[in-house]
Amino acid sequence: MAALGETLPCGPHAALPAPARRAILPTSITRESTVQPTPFEISIPQADLDDLQERLARTRWPLDPDNDDWRYGANRSYLEELVAYWRDGYDWRAQEAAINAFEHFRVLIDEVPIHFIHERGRGPDPTPIVLTHGWPWTFWDFHGVIRRLSDPAAFGGDPADSFDVVVPSLPGFGFSTPLTKTGVHPGTTADLWHTLMTRVLGYERFAAQGGDWGAFVTANLGHRHAPSLIGVHLSMPALIGVGLGAVDPADYGPGEEEWPERMKRRMGTTRSHLAVNQYDPQTQAYGLHDSPVGLAAWLVSRRRHWSACDGDVESVFSRDFLLTTVMLYWLTESFVTSVRYYWENRHAGWSPRVHDRDPAIEAPTGVAVFPQELLLYPRKLVARHANLVHWSVMERGGHFAAAEQPEALARDVTEMFRALR
Repeated sequence: MAALGETLPCGPHAALPAPARRAILPTSITRESTVQPTPFEISIPQADLDDLQERLARTRWPLDPDNDDWRYGANRSYLEELVAYWRDGYDWRAQEAAINAFEHFRVLIDEVPIHFIHERGRGPDPTPIVLTHGWPWTFWDFHGVIRRLSDPAAFGGDPADSFDVVVPSLPGFGFSTPLTKTGVHPGTTADLWHTLMTRVLGYERFAAQGGDWGAFVTANLGHRHAPSLIGVHLSMPALIGVGLGAVDPADYGPGEEEWPERMKRRMGTTRSHLAVNQYDPQTQAYGLHDSPVGLAAWLVSRRRHWSACDGDVESVFSRDFLLTTVMLYWLTESFVTSVRYYWENRHAGWSPRVHDRDPAIEAPTGVAVFPQELLLYPRKLVARHANLVHWSVMERGGHFAAAEQPEALARDVTEMFRALR
C-alpha cells in the first residue's frame, strides 16, 4: 500500500495485475464501516507521454471528402490541426500541475475505486456538496466551478455561501480505475456517493449537483437517500423511472413552446453513441483504446454536437481543455469502462424506482434549464416527479453546463442552497 501523501503513478506503464493494483488503495469499506481516504497526486510516467507521441506520429488518416460541415462525422482537417497542436504545442505537465493544485484522494468502497477532489470551503459554515460529471465529461469539467463555490468571497460573493466541494470521478472514469466490478450504474453510484459523503468524509447531510450521468446519479441520491440530502440540483432534468415516452406535449407551458422541437433536434445527435455504448461498448473500445486520434475524434465530436458552440467547438472550449479531456481518458485507459456505464444502466432499467413514494425524488430539487441542453422537460412534468423548489431558465449554455457556463451554474447552485439553509 502506498504511504499517505505518496505520489502514485498511473497509466499503462504503471499498470499492475488487478489484485496488486487494488492494493494501492485503502482496504475496501462497506456502508457500515469507515476509513480514511488516501491523498493522491497525479503523476503520469514520461514513458506514457512518449508512447502517445509515437502513436500520434504514426496516425493513418482516412479519406474525408466533402465533410467540411461534419455531416459524415469528425472532420479530418480540423483533427489534423488539433493533433498537430497536441504533438507540438500542448503541455500535459502544465495541465497536470493545474489539476494537482486541488487536493485529490482515492478510496475503495464496496470494491469500487473512487478518486475525488475535496476542496474545503472558506466561510463560517460551509455546506458540503458533491458535484458529479457525465460522459464524455471528466471531473475536470468542474474546474471553473469548484472555487466559485468553495471561496465565493474571492469572486465578489458572500463567505456565508461557501461550500465544502467534493468532485468524484464516476466509477470506471479517469482515476476511479481500474474498475473490474460489473453492475455499476447511476443507482449504485448514488449509493457509493452516499457512503463517500457520510462514512468516509463524515458529513451528516449534504447537497448534490450534476449533469448528464451526474444528473441521474444526483437524482438517484434524492430518490434513494433523501433524508441525507439538503437538496439536489440538476443541470439536466433527470427523473427517476421516467423516459422520453412519458413527455406529454401538452405539459409544455408558456415560454416552453419551442422546447419539444428543439429537444428532438438535439437528441438526434445522440443516436450513434447511445446505440453503440448501450449495446456494443466493448467492441468499439478496442479501436479507441488503441488510437489516440480515434479517441479524440469521438470525444471532441460529442463536445461539438452537444455544446452551445454553433459548430465552432473552440468558441466554447479551448484546445488545451479539449485535449486534457482526451488525455484523462487516454492516460487512465478508462474509455472502455466509461462506456460500459451505458450498458449497465440499460440493463438496470434506466434509473428504476426503489420505492413507490411520490414524488420519486423526495429531496428538495432544483433545475437549471440550459437552452441547448439535450433533454428539455417541461416544468410541469418535473414537478410531478420531484420535490421541485427551484427552477431557472438560463440565458445560454448547452449540455456541458459546468464547463460552458461555470459562473452561471455556480450562481444558480448558490441561490438554491442559500434559500434552503
